Amino acid sequence: MKHLKSRSQDLRSLFENNITIEYVAEPLKAMPGDAQVTEVLHWMEVQNFDVVGVETEDTISGYVERSSLIQGKFGKCSDYQRVFHPKELIAISTPLMKLLPILQQTPRLFVLDCNQVSGIVTCGDLQKAPARMLLFGLVTLLEMNLLRLVRLYYPQDSWQKVLKKERLEVAQRLWRESQERNEATDLLDYLQFCDKRELVLNQPELLEQLGLKSKRFGERFLKSAEQLRNRLAHAQNLVTGSSWTELISLAEAMEMLLIRCEEVE
Repeated sequence: MKHLKSRSQDLRSLFENNITIEYVAEPLKAMPGDAQVTEVLHWMEVQNFDVVGVETEDTISGYVERSSLIQGKFGKCSDYQRVFHPKELIAISTPLMKLLPILQQTPRLFVLDCNQVSGIVTCGDLQKAPARMLLFGLVTLLEMNLLRLVRLYYPQDSWQKVLKKERLEVAQRLWRESQERNEATDLLDYLQFCDKRELVLNQPELLEQLGLKSKRFGERFLKSAEQLRNRLAHAQNLVTGSSWTELISLAEAMEMLLIRCEEVE
């Protein structure tokens, strides 16, 4: 069991530390500071940009928002320039996992590369493949750890007496089909996410160790994780029927639960 725990920690570190903002950020388009507002506004409307950088001597020195230009309409682009606030900046090497809670507080962040602003990142960029890989990695590791806990807390196949009859039959059918293909391993490996969830939540001691408030709370939370896993697996919109705030909160909660799972021995 210890090698499974160690593998989970190594994989979590790989996902959380190596998928960085660099892989999801978009280049920040910029216009010369002396460009006329009407020209810039037209270009932003055509490109459907809400924000554009303001370039001075080949360096992006600030930005303008389309809403500000609509209100002004006259003068030069630099007349409406806003200076980058430190809270709006984030390093390109920042792990994506650390970006998530920040995006709950702001609609966008400007990306620093070698002390120069070069890109922009928003919640919409979380729909991209690298962010999906991170989220899928978290939920997969969580499911792997739920199975580890089932093995730990249900020795000698005692889980079979707890699992509902119809769910046990599904696992047995999948196991037999694998046997026919000479691929079968342990029957436990054919449990679905919902089965592992039910078995783990049936252990009061585990509820406490995992920091789950109650069985009902744990069921709602793990169902949300499973639904996210399904949306990721089928390349669906990540916030269908939800919101970015809820998705980010779920990702953070999954990370915390995963860490608590790894601590159980």
